[in-house]
Amino acid sequence: MKPQRTALRTHSFTESVIRDMTRVAKKHNAINLAQGFPDFPAPQLLKDAACDAINADINQYAVTWGTASMRDALVEKYHKWYGMDVAGDQEITVTCGGTEGMASVMLGVINPGDEVIILQPFYENYGPDTILCEAKPVFLTLEGPDFRLDPDHLASLITKRTRAIIVNTPNNPTGRVLDQEELDAIANLCIKHDLLAITDEIYEHIYYEGKHIPMATMDGMKDRTITLSGLSKTFSVTGWRIGTIIAPPDLTKAIRKVHDFLTVGAPAPLQEACAVGLNQLGKGYYSSMISDYRDRREILYAALKDSGFTCNKPEGAYYILADFSQLSDEPDDVFSRVLARDAKVSPVPGSSFHSPAELGKSLVRFAFCKRSETLLEAGDRLRHFAHNRG
Repeated sequence: MKPQRTALRTHSFTESVIRDMTRVAKKHNAINLAQGFPDFPAPQLLKDAACDAINADINQYAVTWGTASMRDALVEKYHKWYGMDVAGDQEITVTCGGTEGMASVMLGVINPGDEVIILQPFYENYGPDTILCEAKPVFLTLEGPDFRLDPDHLASLITKRTRAIIVNTPNNPTGRVLDQEELDAIANLCIKHDLLAITDEIYEHIYYEGKHIPMATMDGMKDRTITLSGLSKTFSVTGWRIGTIIAPPDLTKAIRKVHDFLTVGAPAPLQEACAVGLNQLGKGYYSSMISDYRDRREILYAALKDSGFTCNKPEGAYYILADFSQLSDEPDDVFSRVLARDAKVSPVPGSSFHSPAELGKSLVRFAFCKRSETLLEAGDRLRHFAHNRG
């Protein structure tokens, strides 16, 4: 028997289904509501700042963990928004997007044999990142349609091997914004069992109900919380790949080592541009962004309800997780491809956000980070598809 030519750690997960559905959308010339990237321009201020930085020859390696201007802007941002005192030299790492940020965090703080609790439905990279660390993902299902945390269920999953809990709020794909009671329950268990909280807060500024509460601001949690975020979603620059990590100094040292050898550093001129955005785009920008996304949410939600999907309005982020069982008994992956082919609208299969995958067999996720006219056209196509099926 020939030896395996690929590492065993890669055998238990697939390539990104989200990115695959973007390829499916292109194949069928479908409206891509699968991958969460906007089809509208980034703020002109950022684009001008990026061009200025490039023209000023800021085109070489930056400091591995982030340019001074970017780290200074983040220190100011976290103090202004959340009252957090962050040491820019010791607690901030700027990464090539939130995805690289999560990989750097996990490889920096998780050991082989550890267990990592992941709330599900989850963003698809958490499980593979855990596996790459040779650790075990342990999934806590938040039951729909409300997707509320059950503290007793969470407590029952903690063992002597548990190292961390991954928390994503506002959540992708459900749109849940965890409330104070739910976050208190997580914090209390982290303190009681000496666990790390790894929080994915990439949608921190995109919420419609409730408010965003960083776990690191809660009593007893600053020294045990690793906060991941970034500028991709806030500034509509998903292709720029600017992610951020805030962590205690001892954890930051380990995270920076991994980040250095994964990517060396994030793009220098784009960090300069994002620093300008953080410094100069005021509260009016953020409130306008939320208002625009709320309008887009209404367009897609109405279209899905009219077309026979069952769903709730998301409280945050820019996705709707919808049940299609009234339209089809096909598996979610098959239905998603049929929708892309026949309706010319591409979603993501719900199984991508669950373990075991069968938990998402009647679900699909749609992104509404698109122009209103794009969403109106997608809605017309979905209604036409449902009418023909009926």
